[in-house]
Amino acid sequence: MNDLGQLSLLVIYGAMAAYAVAMVAFGVDVSALRAGGPTGRPRRAVRIAMTTTTAGFVLHALGVLTRGIAAGRVPWANMYEFSIVFTLVAVGTFLLIQRWRDLRYLGAFVITPTLLALGLAVSVFYIKADGVRPALDHYWLVIHVSVATMAIGVFAVAAAVSVVQLVRDRGERTAAQAARPGSLTADSPVAVTTSAATDTSLSAESSVAVGSPLPAESSVSGENALPDGPGASDAADDGRGFWGRLADALPGAVELERLAYRLNAVGFLMWTFTLIAGAIWAEHAWGRPWDWDPKEVGTLVVWIAYAAYLHARATRGWDGRKAAYLGLTGFGLLLCNYYVVNLFTETVHGYAF
Repeated sequence: MNDLGQLSLLVIYGAMAAYAVAMVAFGVDVSALRAGGPTGRPRRAVRIAMTTTTAGFVLHALGVLTRGIAAGRVPWANMYEFSIVFTLVAVGTFLLIQRWRDLRYLGAFVITPTLLALGLAVSVFYIKADGVRPALDHYWLVIHVSVATMAIGVFAVAAAVSVVQLVRDRGERTAAQAARPGSLTADSPVAVTTSAATDTSLSAESSVAVGSPLPAESSVSGENALPDGPGASDAADDGRGFWGRLADALPGAVELERLAYRLNAVGFLMWTFTLIAGAIWAEHAWGRPWDWDPKEVGTLVVWIAYAAYLHARATRGWDGRKAAYLGLTGFGLLLCNYYVVNLFTETVHGYAF
């Protein structure tokens, strides 16, 4: 079984290599927007990214499966196993979303943290595949922890969608401000310049009237001439900046916010079950359902944060940027509960190591 455990680790490294290639390819695809966006050009980089992401997902799933076989149990009894499982769920959720909506630009925001989480798992949290403590040798390990891993994976994708939503929202607000007509006054520099230009034009017409015609070329040449030809639209497009072109390539901020809300709602239901199932398992294992352990408190805080998000979003009309910030706050607390609480507090959940 130790050999199979080593094979599982090697397969996880293979998945990380595939994800690394995908991360670079997603980055190349996004950076190509500096050249004018995806319209009219084949997105070869994103095709490579999606292919390597799918390959990495298959290797990732194989690594989780072989880890479970090597340990002789479900592969989510410690932080290493938990990390490789919830990242697998996150990548799987990202790939599943593509069946209904082209959100491949989301890949850079999903694969990068996935790769970081896997790197932390194999370098810090890794332990050999083995059995579990008697307190964990229970069917609630299958039920409670599996739902928790799925919830974190879904929350992670929702957080990535919220980040992209904020990028898109910024682009939409910038475009709206640019399209808003400005008011000119007589004292403004623009008004003065316009007046001067008008006076010059009148003088030129006067000179034509007295018999001194101007060359025809002078009316369309010079530094102030507008660009013409195929490059004109590109020049105007470049004025929007990289973030503006990136925003144009994404779905609308409203659509992204709705997707994040749905994902967070699904994750919240899973997290609610995780909280209840944890209390039931604690009653079986330690004779009490709740003892204000740091891990238990952290789980409750995360639940309250997402409950506040859903309440504000559904009943108080906190959509758009406010909803995105609330959702990201909940995910930040989730990461603190997973990493900070496990690493820096005294908790009965120390078996995670």
